[in-house]
Amino acid sequence: RFKDAQGAAIDATVEDSWRRVARALAAVEDKPKQWEDTFFNALEDFKYLPAGRILAGAGTERSVTLFNCFVMGTVPDNMGGIFEMLKEAALTMQQGGGIGYDFSTIRPKGADVLGVSADASGPLSFMDVWDAMCRTIMSAGSRRGAMMATLRCDHPDIEAFVDAKQAPGRLRMFNLSVLVTDPFMQAVKDDASWDLIFEGTVHQTVSARDLWDKIMQATYAYAEPGVIFIDRINARNNLHYCETIHATNPCGEQPLPPYGACLLGSVNLARLVISPFDDDAVLDTKALDEITRTAVRMMDNVVDVSGFPLEEQRNEAKAKRRIGLGITGLADALIMCGARYGSAAAVQLTETWLKAVQRSAYLASVDLAREKGVFPLFDKEQYLAGETIAAMDQDIRDAIAEHGIRNA
Repeated sequence: RFKDAQGAAIDATVEDSWRRVARALAAVEDKPKQWEDTFFNALEDFKYLPAGRILAGAGTERSVTLFNCFVMGTVPDNMGGIFEMLKEAALTMQQGGGIGYDFSTIRPKGADVLGVSADASGPLSFMDVWDAMCRTIMSAGSRRGAMMATLRCDHPDIEAFVDAKQAPGRLRMFNLSVLVTDPFMQAVKDDASWDLIFEGTVHQTVSARDLWDKIMQATYAYAEPGVIFIDRINARNNLHYCETIHATNPCGEQPLPPYGACLLGSVNLARLVISPFDDDAVLDTKALDEITRTAVRMMDNVVDVSGFPLEEQRNEAKAKRRIGLGITGLADALIMCGARYGSAAAVQLTETWLKAVQRSAYLASVDLAREKGVFPLFDKEQYLAGETIAAMDQDIRDAIAEHGIRNA
């Protein structure tokens, strides 16, 4: 809800909020009034839910970003570079963005720091500095800051990273995730040894299975750290040919490259069920197609409407026009259709519905490419060769081959 500086409501009703967002996102269209009404209809009754930064920022004329989260640049292994990254993080949080960082590039604790005759303090000590900064800067003045820290499974400080949040009060502004590679999982299966390495030097050798067990026990007991199968992510990334991913946004739902931004929104399946709880209850696939296509257009417009804390973030978003379209209301929709959550029937329905969302989203983005142009880094041959695209229906692949696609 949009409020003035004194906290008095400017949006009198939720309809006012929907109208404000619809108008702001339609402003870049050739026919803004027509699209404003279309966008409003999608927002109405919570059928489509843009993420919090869009709802809070669109149409307010405030200097805030409409992207919920960012993965920041690669952290250099030197003092000046590390604190330049801290400054970038602070500026991003100030405008409302959550952040993700890979700290694997920082040398391990105890390593030599040549030139000053000292031992390195290691990535965790610098994470403490980020944590203090995040507590100090309340994100966009209104919400708690959020951060993700990742560390590779072969970094010499990985065991300390796994244990870090077991200390009371430590790293409370962070979510933590281990970047797990395919070779590590193979070593776990084979009960093999595992080298902890930094810049080619082996610092320690451990049992892969013992390290995996340590991660799992910490996850069970403390809900941290999470696990990111980073090789799988890079193999399945549509943009495998022009970026490498090392981190995710704070909640882990969008893996992103350096300076990548996550632009989020969800189609509410619970609002699209016809005759809920009746024997003939069914998800309205025509409505699902329409709302998904409208959502893609709205999110594509956000790329052009939004402000960005850093120029690198703007360039990254414009070059790839990445959108993170998801769903909400899944459990409710399944219940309304008589499928118990987690049952075989529910799994089958979920697969059917999500394939429909994927299909509509990709075809909508192809249509946008025909109308407004492809994303600047589109390379037809490389894009179609990607693992995810290769698995899609042939008509989607044919459409991309003929017209390109607007959103990577």
